[in-house]
Amino acid sequence: MVFNIVLPDTYGYVALAACSMVWLNWAQANVVGAKRKAAKIPYPQMYADKAQQEASKEALAFNCAQRAHGNTQEYLPTTLFALLFTGLRYPTFAAAAGAGVTVGRILYTIGYIRGGPQGRYGSGGAIALLGSLGLFVGSTWAAIQMIMEN
Repeated sequence: MVFNIVLPDTYGYVALAACSMVWLNWAQANVVGAKRKAAKIPYPQMYADKAQQEASKEALAFNCAQRAHGNTQEYLPTTLFALLFTGLRYPTFAAAAGAGVTVGRILYTIGYIRGGPQGRYGSGGAIALLGSLGLFVGSTWAAIQMIMEN
């Protein structure tokens, strides 16, 4: 079975949404670095330990920033694949959902850092989740359509 892939005219928006996720990852890494420095957590220590966290609000903020970044990295490979694949059939939908993921992840990170672990339950996480789920369903449907066309 051979597929010729022709990118839709509006696929540039999909690529831009993917680039926004790259910049999100970079920005989160920079926030983690700044929070690490403020909390005086030495490398290679991944997180502030319980005693450090209880003694310092900076250490808690570092842990929250580190976890928000880690959570984004856990979702990034599947979300990027789903974005790029969905965009082959539904570029406008994919770009909008991808932008939603990025905006949601920004809000999630801000909420997590400012509000501690409970802060991650704000609207940002829900926005990112809806965008990701839309992309997961979109990529699955695009694959089913490819199969059904033959």
